[in-house]
Amino acid sequence: MLEDRPTAVSSAAPWPAAYPRGYAVVDVETTGLARDDRIVSAAVYRLDARGEVEDHWYTLVNPQRDPGPVWIHGLTSEVLEGAPLFADIAGEFAARLDGRVLVAHNAVFDWQMIAREYARARCEAPVRQRLCTIALSKELGLPLPNFKLESLAAHFGVVQQRAHHALDDARVLAEAFRPSLRAAAAGGLRLPLLECRPLTEWSDTPRVGLQAGGGHGGHRGGGWRPSRKRPACPHPNPGRYEEGKRLKQGMRVAFSGDTSTDRELLEDRATEAGLHVATSLSRLTSLLVTNDPDSGTSKAAKARQFGTPVVDEAAFGQLLRDVEPADG
Repeated sequence: MLEDRPTAVSSAAPWPAAYPRGYAVVDVETTGLARDDRIVSAAVYRLDARGEVEDHWYTLVNPQRDPGPVWIHGLTSEVLEGAPLFADIAGEFAARLDGRVLVAHNAVFDWQMIAREYARARCEAPVRQRLCTIALSKELGLPLPNFKLESLAAHFGVVQQRAHHALDDARVLAEAFRPSLRAAAAGGLRLPLLECRPLTEWSDTPRVGLQAGGGHGGHRGGGWRPSRKRPACPHPNPGRYEEGKRLKQGMRVAFSGDTSTDRELLEDRATEAGLHVATSLSRLTSLLVTNDPDSGTSKAAKARQFGTPVVDEAAFGQLLRDVEPADG
């Protein structure tokens, strides 16, 4: 485990008063992409309000299972055997996140992996907002060929030394985030901050089937990882939900964004109630469940386009208590 190493000092230029007072640039490497995959290494670069590095930290994590795509992150079972469990480093990790905006490349992936690890450890990460550098790059209109980390790094002249190593990926992202943040400040841009909802209900459900997975949110390898295939809904779609009325068995519902209850538990409850859980949103979808209706996700945009009602997690829980049976 690497300890703090103070580095630069921030400048005194004018700065938007509404901007956050500190950031935690994070990268986690994982055993895969599924909900029951685990973190195998984590790194945090703490930055001040203007994006200057204050210190950094890195640790390996014993995932208590196979390490997944070793060809990506390079961490074998032998290397991870003597590493601390996530529960052992949860407090130190939290201390570096506390009071800061979590910054990551494809931040929803890193946040979901972190939230699940904390839920397993029966505690919460002290993070309330996240900022995705992909979203920030789009807001800035950066002329990137794609939104991979290496493309962002090349745009700002940042040299990658060990791609898919958590510490180096976090360093690269921190160095690319600084000029991005300054460009946003200079242009008076509102930062694309999203709320982080910690998991308050979690279940380690056994899974069957196959799922590829690994690492930095975009890694895909061979079919080594178990996953679960949801059974088809036995009821025909009775049509779209009308606000103020009851849900009816067979109606299609979709989910987007963070939820306080683990997503698969919510989906299981919807399935048990006789609803069709859809992975995408179409004109046939009755309801979008999201706590972040203004997040700008493709599902939220399509819901607005199609006039699909949007409800939050709490309201959906109320609707699930009184689902109308299917005809016949």
